[in-house]
Amino acid sequence: MNYKIVRLKTGQDSTHTSSVLIIYTGGTLGMAYDDTGALVPFNFGKILEKIPILYTMNIAITVISFPEPIDSSNVTTVQWADMAYIIQENYDSYDGFVVLHGTDTMAYSASMLSYMLHDLNKPVIFTGAQLPISAMRSDARENLVTSLEIATAKLNNQPIIPEVCVFFNHMLLRGNRAKKVQSLHFDAFESENYPPLAEAGIVIDYNTAYIRPVEMGKKLQTRNTLDNHVMILKLFPGITEDILDACFSIKGLRGVVMETYGSGNSPSDDWFMNSLERGLKKGLIILNVSQCNGGRVIQGRYETSKELLNLGVISGADMTTEAAVTKLMFLLGQEKDPEIVRKRLKIPLAGEMTA
Repeated sequence: MNYKIVRLKTGQDSTHTSSVLIIYTGGTLGMAYDDTGALVPFNFGKILEKIPILYTMNIAITVISFPEPIDSSNVTTVQWADMAYIIQENYDSYDGFVVLHGTDTMAYSASMLSYMLHDLNKPVIFTGAQLPISAMRSDARENLVTSLEIATAKLNNQPIIPEVCVFFNHMLLRGNRAKKVQSLHFDAFESENYPPLAEAGIVIDYNTAYIRPVEMGKKLQTRNTLDNHVMILKLFPGITEDILDACFSIKGLRGVVMETYGSGNSPSDDWFMNSLERGLKKGLIILNVSQCNGGRVIQGRYETSKELLNLGVISGADMTTEAAVTKLMFLLGQEKDPEIVRKRLKIPLAGEMTA
């Protein structure tokens, strides 16, 4: 792929104490208004004009842009493989990585990269903006500058954040715990089931007890074989047997993330359970997550979820839908044996669930 590469002239080369690779995939942060008032991709060669504070940072910054910036609504497994490939190829040359990404599917991408980048020991910080970088009240400048600080932060010569994260509106969240919850306010993301890893105020306050520790001696491995023959099934009052059967009969379908009520509850009618059983007998893997932002699935806590457990539906515990569907795609691509997939769905791969 013909990536666009820009090396920013920040500070003096002799004063650079660390280095960061920015990966621009697309999204609002990298947009600017042209002379007609239309939004067009920003020329990162001129980013110092928009964020002059970057010049004073003792960071060597390189920007790699996708040949054509994409709206995050168009992100697929192809772009996830591209992001992982760029990080793998440049892993030894930089202290950290910042991925500029549209907000709509950022939590999906951060979740998937947390699985694909096995034995990661450097920061990979996803960030973006609700307003373009050229807008007067844009949140792009603060999000980018702080992400760069976090991507280069070290303690005892080791990275403080050796994992995939989302930074937005002063909060650093574990990437596979984040969820977009706002489209009109700057606090677009939250992590209901896991504490923030850091909060940026006058200083950046790291919540070290919840940050995955560095594992020295581990070498990054990129695992990019994915299988997207999955779907998300959101339950709702009035859902019918025909709808379930039609979903479970989709050609090539291998896995279903089923969004249930509360702590994992579903209808207890015979037709519903019979439809699930037919789907499971076809070899489908059904993963149960809650429609609630917070809390966890506890199959068997109530009578309405006890039968799900008996049928062989897998509890997604406190995973977000974003973490669950990407985990299912990842494991189906990595493992040929469905039983191994089922077993690995129940255990954390990258801190995405509480065991």
